[in-house]
Amino acid sequence: MPTDTKHTETGSTDPHANDAAPYGGGDPYADYRAGDFPFTELVDLADRRLGAGVIAANDEFFAERENLLIREPAVFDPERFGHKGKIMDGWETRRRRGADAAHPFPAPEDHDWAIVRLGTPGIVRGIVVDTAHFRGNYPQRVSVQATSVDGAPGPQELLADDVKWEELVPPTPVRGHAANGFEVTGGRRYTHIRVCQHPDGGIARLRVHGEVVPDPAWLAALGTIDLISILNGGTYEDASDRFYSSPAQIILPGTSRKMDDGWENRRRRVRDTNDWVRFRLPAQGAVRAVEIDTAYLKGNAAGWISLHGRDGDTGEWFEIIPRTRLQPDTPHRFVLDTEAVVTHVRLDAYPDGGVARMRLHGSLTEAGAAELARRYEASAS
Repeated sequence: MPTDTKHTETGSTDPHANDAAPYGGGDPYADYRAGDFPFTELVDLADRRLGAGVIAANDEFFAERENLLIREPAVFDPERFGHKGKIMDGWETRRRRGADAAHPFPAPEDHDWAIVRLGTPGIVRGIVVDTAHFRGNYPQRVSVQATSVDGAPGPQELLADDVKWEELVPPTPVRGHAANGFEVTGGRRYTHIRVCQHPDGGIARLRVHGEVVPDPAWLAALGTIDLISILNGGTYEDASDRFYSSPAQIILPGTSRKMDDGWENRRRRVRDTNDWVRFRLPAQGAVRAVEIDTAYLKGNAAGWISLHGRDGDTGEWFEIIPRTRLQPDTPHRFVLDTEAVVTHVRLDAYPDGGVARMRLHGSLTEAGAAELARRYEASAS
């Protein structure tokens, strides 16, 4: 069910009850209807930076399907038109028609669809269907299905009759020019999402928030891995400050591309305090080397850092890396004298400042590998 039902006219008989007012000039986001969805604190499994992609759609006449996963908010230029009409920053299909002149409206079951390969398989906890700038041309309803198919299947394999798609969101009315959020229950692991527009229309952005469930056989085959990477099941838990950018970006794959593609906090003014961020590993692991990168953070990198770990939710914190000076816009590498067996780590920044990326190189312990295998098997049924 949508998490913002108090704003969604699900019981109205007016088919235009959820329309936004026509664009009247000025800031196109001035009348945008945002939502506050707790699940958005979780990783976006459909993030392009994790390898997600929109691999197929039945129609994209007015606007390309790939726009669904652009990280930045949708933009609107009232003067921008092309040969097919208004150019929109989203996925927009043509207007569906009925069978003949006597039946001009599409049949009740008619709909358009797009299939999204998640960047990493995981358990879906919430979905945001953003219809920004689609004021009178948004879908009347949306639905979302999910499936789990190993390997790298193409559209034909995913649309085969033997592939089982499970309904995460039944056909539900949505609002135009708004963030429409849907909380998802259940603990299944999925690899692909299919979003449907009933009967047609446009969606600006799609976000699929949840928890990464890595394949333990893959991690075992790799041997030494980044134990804190989102792709391997690392999770951001909490931080002292997230003023400029999300601390979760520290554990994204790849290198930072610009200053806000990491964690930057505000300037700390209270003496004898510092900023910090805490992460959870996918399971108990043995850390043997650490990387701290301050790429693109030049006048605002953390001055010093320290790293602590603990084993278990109630374990005592212990020092992994003592307070150490950082250089701006520089990768830093630390080989540990003794491996650190941990389930959680806390990165402290003194007194404040940014960190672009952190890597914890090591491997799961025997107990950690067994725990991850149990969770993996449980999420497949």
